[in-house]
Amino acid sequence: MRPLTEFHGPALFSYGFRPFFLAATLFGLCVVPIWWLIWRGQVPLAGPFIPADWHIHEMIFGYGSAVVAGFLFTAVPNWTGGLPTRGYPLAALLSVWIAGRLAVAGLIGFGSFGVMLVDQAFLLAVATMIAREIIAGKNWRNLKVLVPVILFWIANLVFHIEVMLGGFADVGRRLGIALLIFLIMLIGGRIIPSFTRNWLARRPGVRLPIAFNRFDRMALVVSAAALLTWIALPFDLLCAALAGLAAVLQLVRLWRWRGVATVTSPLLIMLHLAYLLVPLGFLAVAAGALGVASPALAAHLFGIGAIGGMTVAVMMRATMGHTGRELVAGPVLTLAFGLLILAALLRVSEEWIDGVEFDGIAMAAVAWTAAFALLAWRLAPWLVSVKISRKAATTLTRWKGAERR
Repeated sequence: MRPLTEFHGPALFSYGFRPFFLAATLFGLCVVPIWWLIWRGQVPLAGPFIPADWHIHEMIFGYGSAVVAGFLFTAVPNWTGGLPTRGYPLAALLSVWIAGRLAVAGLIGFGSFGVMLVDQAFLLAVATMIAREIIAGKNWRNLKVLVPVILFWIANLVFHIEVMLGGFADVGRRLGIALLIFLIMLIGGRIIPSFTRNWLARRPGVRLPIAFNRFDRMALVVSAAALLTWIALPFDLLCAALAGLAAVLQLVRLWRWRGVATVTSPLLIMLHLAYLLVPLGFLAVAAGALGVASPALAAHLFGIGAIGGMTVAVMMRATMGHTGRELVAGPVLTLAFGLLILAALLRVSEEWIDGVEFDGIAMAAVAWTAAFALLAWRLAPWLVSVKISRKAATTLTRWKGAERR
């Protein structure tokens, strides 16, 4: 009888991060050029969403959900000590994600309700499979990880219902972005200072990041309140006040993590720079609430800069770490991240530059696409190859020993 730990299928389905990081990377490469053609009227959109809603939905619930799934299906086995989900279940889940993208684009031919049912299936399946892993490992305290997944599923549901009832989404847009931003503040607030501390600890005499404490909790509470107010009352003075306070607290939080000391480590400084877009996004929320900036400013600083930058930085690091490669970005991945941040700056500059011949949207689309082309060129071969890290190999050996006993 073949041991449970043996896997003889494609390497792509041997670990959760592989198919979903690859899907997110390739989707990120293709979706923005397609959106640009749709926006220019050169490609028709047959789905139930208006073009702007399709673009926003697919960046949040298409690209974003793939990255979240890849992260969770890699992290949960480390928390529970159990076998990772792999093989046919991963392939089936990837098929569900692809079906959702085709349905939302109108390529399957379903009506609005049918599209919603297909698109909802992915996050529900992710929550179910993650719950099964946690329960099987009796790792009850990590059941809380299901909360953001379920909330993300609800946000997607709200998005679809708004479109069906009113023709376009409003609350669903901000709810989806806000949930991803909160995840960045929550998870990034743990991994960024941790990775930074580990790196700086090898350099004697350097001040280390301040550990998570009451200040971080306060910053998270205030920021969550700011996001909730932005979702419900985006043009209210309360929203402006809370968002401004959240921006200050998140800037202080970032400063406490000693990012300036990591400038010689591209992989680390990427995380710090991506997080910097969180307080900048809150400042844009405050400006939008006061009527001195377009609402699109916050959406793009949060979306392209914070979410795009953080997910790309995490995918780079996780892929290298779990495939046994040295944690060195190199020129290609460093350039890819730089182009992504440039895309955010170009897109928001469209809001400010007036009176000159400047197409910030087109230039941002080119920068984003170039960034993901480089990312795909570098990461795709690693994601489909059989090489794994020593840590993963040690874990598999431990599982095999436990089975024999």
